[in-house]
Amino acid sequence: MVEEIIVFFLAAIPIFEVRASVPLGVIVYKLQPTVVIALSVLGSVLPVFPLLWFLNTLTERLCRFPACDHFFTWLFTRTRSKSQLIEDFELVGLVLFIGVPLPGTGVWTGVIAAHLLGLRWWPTFLTAAVGTTIASLIMWAASAGMISFFL
Repeated sequence: MVEEIIVFFLAAIPIFEVRASVPLGVIVYKLQPTVVIALSVLGSVLPVFPLLWFLNTLTERLCRFPACDHFFTWLFTRTRSKSQLIEDFELVGLVLFIGVPLPGTGVWTGVIAAHLLGLRWWPTFLTAAVGTTIASLIMWAASAGMISFFL
């Protein structure tokens, strides 16, 4: 039971997310892949709403100051102009961004991008869930390949 809890919470930590939780659960703890994927997806989407709330609250409060308002206006405009993949494919682009388990991608980065792009909360949550499921499956396939390579 401790291993499952570790996999769940590791998936919720930025940078690690499913890139660490799936291999840990499959290779080290030897848990069932379906359990590892389910725990990793649930743990990974756990911070979505709190993170969106925090980002919205922080932005609203800081925008009361002219210098911060100027900065956020610049940041949001720049982000929207540089986010060609997400703009071209809308929510599918965000799913792909979250679903590719590379450094700098994932739920945390995807939620921040969604906030900067002004996406609504529920679509952001759903794209995070689908994207992290894809990333978990990719990491499981890579982990399974590593297991068979070493056996």
